[in-house]
Amino acid sequence: MKKLGFLLTVFALVFAFNANAQEQSGAAITFKEKSIDFGDITQGDKVEHTFQLTNTGTTPLIISNVAATCGCTVPSWPKEPIAPGKTSEIKVSFNSTGKMGKQNSVVRIYSNASEPIEKVSLISNVLPKTK
Repeated sequence: MKKLGFLLTVFALVFAFNANAQEQSGAAITFKEKSIDFGDITQGDKVEHTFQLTNTGTTPLIISNVAATCGCTVPSWPKEPIAPGKTSEIKVSFNSTGKMGKQNSVVRIYSNASEPIEKVSLISNVLPKTK
């Protein structure tokens, strides 16, 4: 009976090791930060932030699309593959014209990474223009 328990333990460890190794293969995105809060801005202000990312995976990272929640938020992203260990940037701009109050502009990043959809966001509180 002790041998059976030992064999089951060894089998479980080998299975866990293989599962962990499989999870770590491929491309992976790690962001320096995933959101930025601009605080109070005035209606009509345009703000932008550059999100730094690193491919922490083992294969080239390919970003196939970056989509914003509305036309007021415009992203630009690298079109070329990002090699393992290399960094790149996604630049996002937000135009507050016609917006009021708390805003959370979410941008979705679609890629070949182990998590195929990542999100970053620009947060602000849009105040009315003063005369």
